[in-house]
Amino acid sequence: MKIAETCDVVVDAPNSWRRIDAESDDSWVQRLTEEEVSGFDMALIHARDANKPMLHMTPEDFPLPEASVAALQRAMKATQTGWGFCLIKGFPVDRWSEEEARIAYWGMGLHMGVARPQNKASEFLNDVRNAGGSYFGKDARGYNTNASLDFHIDFGDVVSLLCRRTAKEGGRSLIASSRAIYDEVARAHSALLPALHEPIYFSWQGAMGHNDMPYYACPIAGFKNGHFAFRFNRKNVMAAQRDFPDVPRLTDRQNALIDVLESLFRDPRFCYAMQLDEGDMQLLNNYTTIHSRTGFQDYDEPDRRRHLLRLWLGVPGAQPLPDAWREPYKSTRGNSVRGGLRGQGITDEFLKFEARMASYHKMNNHYYEETPR
Repeated sequence: MKIAETCDVVVDAPNSWRRIDAESDDSWVQRLTEEEVSGFDMALIHARDANKPMLHMTPEDFPLPEASVAALQRAMKATQTGWGFCLIKGFPVDRWSEEEARIAYWGMGLHMGVARPQNKASEFLNDVRNAGGSYFGKDARGYNTNASLDFHIDFGDVVSLLCRRTAKEGGRSLIASSRAIYDEVARAHSALLPALHEPIYFSWQGAMGHNDMPYYACPIAGFKNGHFAFRFNRKNVMAAQRDFPDVPRLTDRQNALIDVLESLFRDPRFCYAMQLDEGDMQLLNNYTTIHSRTGFQDYDEPDRRRHLLRLWLGVPGAQPLPDAWREPYKSTRGNSVRGGLRGQGITDEFLKFEARMASYHKMNNHYYEETPR
């Protein structure tokens, strides 16, 4: 059974929630059964023995039994309805090697949606671990540092993390409902509400596609056909102000809004802290949740150091986006392959993969006409 067969229509949109809601109701947590885990193990053995390049794999190359597919279906439905996020516990990363975890995670991603490129090199499966980077350097990315991160959203319908190793100390995931934040601005800071719907400029941080300017304009919030969407990353907004003199300067109202947003993201009424344990997979809807991470300290031993695998996914049945979001996302239609950091490394091989997976999941595909350079 394909996930696309059960998720191509959004029944209801994710709800607004607060920290106390997430603490008092753990229905956003799903625990794998032995049968489901066994299915992932068997699919891994099949994919490992076949030894296909990742971009040549299809869901049939990671053959999951019905129970394991159902576990992924429940998680994907949770990102598109209800909470807008999900935590699946129990993947057997303790007995998978790093390479096996990579194959298994990629295989699961094939069943969930279409992988999106994530950086200047157009990589589609990223390692989240401290590689000694500087978070606030020009074109720097937070996932290869151990720094505390700004609240932000990632460039896919859903961001997924599989935890292989935890930090010695710190590294907690922080999430908040962006709709709850929007409603609080409307309630307590109504004079700033119009600024949420004004175009604001973001730097691509060097990861734009061949046909893109190095920055783009996009309102922070908007609505389309009753669906709410929110996009923010202070670091990228400030980088656009710093690096590009032709970008319009932030107005006083926009600066005041940014300060209010940063305060609300970390406000204990809205911010929920989640510990990702080994074998956990976290999935977040990027339009209705916003996330961050605390700084962390690693173990000395290389294989004990904090390590997560990350996918950005375009998912079947995802909501339409506000018309004003067309510049960064290229398509605002629902159920479309869109978003990602196109980068400079898109190949014909990736475009064929993208088109093949869009067809499998019965999704509209904007990118099939792009020509690599």
